[in-house]
Amino acid sequence: MRHAYVYYRIDLTQTRLAGNCIDALLLAMATHCGQPPHRMQRCDDPATWMETYPGISDFEAFSAALNDAINTLACTEFVVGKRHLECFSAPVISL
Repeated sequence: MRHAYVYYRIDLTQTRLAGNCIDALLLAMATHCGQPPHRMQRCDDPATWMETYPGISDFEAFSAALNDAINTLACTEFVVGKRHLECFSAPVISL
């Protein structure tokens, strides 16, 4: 299983809009995850947000669906700079 992490900065004057939009995005993307996705903010910088998407079986399909949902829900209007998508998985250990 893979896990996706998306991080970005928001315009703090649009926090309410950002929260509503990202919560809708997480709800839309939940069907692509093995566990519920979450929204977080950085402890020492409330303008830096992260979305976590755990338990993804098909990362390419997830990524395409995420891009479609971002466009449909206009989830970039409050972003300062770019959204950064990262993919992680458990390490492969060879003996």
